[in-house]
Amino acid sequence: MNKGSPLLAALRHPARPVLLAASKSQRLESLSQRFAFTRAVVSRFVAGYELDDALRVVADLLGSRFVSVDHLGENVRDRAQAEAAVQAHRDLLDGLGRVRDELAARGQPLPDGALEASIKLSAFGQLLPDGQALALAGAQALCAKADEVGALVTVDMEDHTTTEATLSVVRALRSDFPWTGAVLQSYLKRTEADCRDFAGPGSRIRLCKGAYQEPKSVAYQDKEQVDSSYKRCLAVLFEGDGYPMVASHDPAMIAEATRLAAATSRVASSYEHQMLYGVRADEQARLAASRVRVRTYVPYGGRWYGYFVRRLAERPANLGFFLRALAGR
Repeated sequence: MNKGSPLLAALRHPARPVLLAASKSQRLESLSQRFAFTRAVVSRFVAGYELDDALRVVADLLGSRFVSVDHLGENVRDRAQAEAAVQAHRDLLDGLGRVRDELAARGQPLPDGALEASIKLSAFGQLLPDGQALALAGAQALCAKADEVGALVTVDMEDHTTTEATLSVVRALRSDFPWTGAVLQSYLKRTEADCRDFAGPGSRIRLCKGAYQEPKSVAYQDKEQVDSSYKRCLAVLFEGDGYPMVASHDPAMIAEATRLAAATSRVASSYEHQMLYGVRADEQARLAASRVRVRTYVPYGGRWYGYFVRRLAERPANLGFFLRALAGR
């Protein structure tokens, strides 16, 4: 890579806001596709560029844990791109169905809920004119396909400007597909109330801290405040009647979930831990070995840029890994 490239300049800066701003830059995304990022670096967090690459990773992970697979892509610019994204997710769900059938044929039937697709509504055109209806139609088609192949769907959350619209789609989906999951982000000040709204019977809520750059008017800026909000939200979910999905690599949050599970007399099948592919693999294996449910979030595809840079912003160790690998080329 050119040492003077704007992408590398952004990645060298340790400040999280700079990286998060870079993750939204179409110019930097375009530039990044031209540079020779080594497959070894990107594959730390992305399970391949093609569906077959991801399915091989999924089949391996299913020996010890659940999976949620994300076909990378967001913020499409026209209806054709939105339709292509829906088709890519159809192909993903068909692929997950094949993996399930192949494992069953080998005498390894999967438990209910082991397979999941994660979807971003902006990939289905949510931000286009008439995008809400377009995104809902795409999500409904994919939930129907998921039902067909024995998988689940969880709707990812994006930046705060889409939160209300996204939750509206989730409510609509749950009328026909009550198992539809949603993501809530503890750094948003509204999230504790949203957790109360979605903690009813049958709900599936993935609670994460949040990975977008948000203004202080709507989001906590201080780590201690975000952590405190996460714990409050987690308590609401564990005390509710739904299925909490604890999406955190933070040892303190993992320990808090363990405490809350005991305090609310939850059995191991009534909640799960979730972690990203390539992050704290040893801890994922440890939790799985302790017989609690663990789901690995597995992204794949050529539109890796935004996802990858947000992972760098979340943890300084990720940025260090990237720069060391880049320097070693």
